[in-house]
Amino acid sequence: MRQQRADHTLADLLALPDDAPRVELVDGVFQVLPFPTLGHQELSSLLCWWPRSHGPTGLRATQAIGVELGPDTSRRPDVLLCHADVPSDRSSLRPEDVVLAVAIVSPSTRRIDRFAKPGEYAAAGIPFYWRIEQDPVHVYAYRIGDRVGPGGERQYELVADGADVIELAEPFDIKLPVAEITP
Repeated sequence: MRQQRADHTLADLLALPDDAPRVELVDGVFQVLPFPTLGHQELSSLLCWWPRSHGPTGLRATQAIGVELGPDTSRRPDVLLCHADVPSDRSSLRPEDVVLAVAIVSPSTRRIDRFAKPGEYAAAGIPFYWRIEQDPVHVYAYRIGDRVGPGGERQYELVADGADVIELAEPFDIKLPVAEITP
C-alpha cells in the first residue's frame, strides 16, 4: 500500500478508526508497524510489570501508547513510564508526560530503534531511553546529556548496559535483574 500524501498531522492520526492497523506518524507519513513476535510481547509485558512492583508511586508503566513528538510525528514506544497524574483517557502523550521510553529491537525495527527513535526522543526532551536487544536479552540505558548534535539538539548518553543486572539511580533507584524480564 502506497501513501499518496505526506502531510498528515496528529489530528489525522487521532481520527483513525479503532480498527485501523498499528501505525506511527513520521514526518507526515503513516508507517504501518509489523505485528510483534510472541517473544517480543512477553518481554514487553514483563518489563511493563517490573516498575509497577518496584517503582515509585509517582510513575506509571504502560505499553504501546503514542507519544506526540511534533505536529506531524508520533511514535509508539513498546513500554514507557509516564507521570502518574496523566489522565487515563488519553490515547497519546506529550513528551513532557514521558519519563522513559523503551524500544525492544526486532529484526524489522533495528535501524529505527537504534538510530531514529533515540534522536527523536532526545530532541523532544524525553529524559530517559532504553533499548533492549533480544536473543540474548541485553538492556542499554541512556539518559539525556549535555552533548549536542550537529543541529543543536541534545543527545542521549549511555549510562548502563548489561545482560545480567541493570543498576541505575535515575529515573528512580533501579536494580533490575535482566532474567526477570526475559521470557
